[in-house]
Amino acid sequence: MPVSTYRTNRAIPGMTHTQHPGAPTGSAPLLQRLTSTVPKELVHRASIAEVLLTDWARSSAHHFVLAAQWPRGHSFYTPIDGCHDPLIAAETIRQAGLLLAHTEYHVPLGHHFLLHHLDVSTRPAHMRMTATPATLELHVHVHDIKERRGEVTGLRIDVAIHRDGHLAATGGGTLTCIAPRIHQRLRGMQNPDTLPVLPLTAPEPPQKVGRTSPTDVVLSPLPEPHHWQLRIDTRHPTLFDHPLDHAPGMLLIEAARQATTATLGHPTHPHTITTHFHHYVELHTPCTIKARPTNGTIPHGDTRSILVTAQQNGADVFHCTLTTTPPHA
Repeated sequence: MPVSTYRTNRAIPGMTHTQHPGAPTGSAPLLQRLTSTVPKELVHRASIAEVLLTDWARSSAHHFVLAAQWPRGHSFYTPIDGCHDPLIAAETIRQAGLLLAHTEYHVPLGHHFLLHHLDVSTRPAHMRMTATPATLELHVHVHDIKERRGEVTGLRIDVAIHRDGHLAATGGGTLTCIAPRIHQRLRGMQNPDTLPVLPLTAPEPPQKVGRTSPTDVVLSPLPEPHHWQLRIDTRHPTLFDHPLDHAPGMLLIEAARQATTATLGHPTHPHTITTHFHHYVELHTPCTIKARPTNGTIPHGDTRSILVTAQQNGADVFHCTLTTTPPHA
């Protein structure tokens, strides 16, 4: 059944017009547009606090305008050098793809999504923290739409995120929509609530990977330099907002960011992140994260690119290139 996109603006009982030049006089009820998040189910979140999108509308056949808000403080996507975390932009793009797939392309709730790639590039000058949350306008183009028997099975989105009239970030992603019966055939009878998970491994020191709390560290040290074991904490309230039978994509992107920070030896601002997901990353088998510079040695104070790969059971399951600048560069 298609998801309804019907939305209303409501009058606030007892509220009157604000008196300002040109405003109506009297005490007539004010019809005011209320801001709230979109239903959490449409972006596959269990917690309302993790929903970043607030509205959407179709502007042409496959173009849409979405509204979003980034909080001044987030429990996980914390500010970097006075700027909003680039990963919150990546999460916003991820949510945009899910929302439009369900609401505008009629992918039923209960379908699973396989993310193939997710990219984001930010403009730090327009990512600065201010005295209020960041109010955003997303311009989204949906294309490369795949269909089978009249049902959408995949799509690609390109996204431009605007803030106060300025382009703050761009990016996009490609996903495949998987019906429950097909997902069960791919994944077997795995139940996230009973699936075995590796014992939680010791974290790298938080300051080494750009974090303040050990609970947010997703890497465990290995003897070989620039190698880590992916640290999977299924109790993490943001990365595992709800039970999953595999490691979520945002966990892998965060692992790439932390590996980059550890490799460079100082906090970094990853302004461009390009990711490719090759296979599900299982929760019960060790996954090795490796990082190496892609452009020679690493002088401090320079922009650098780091390639991060993930391997599990002898196969590459993920790779990510991060282009970074040190703080205040």
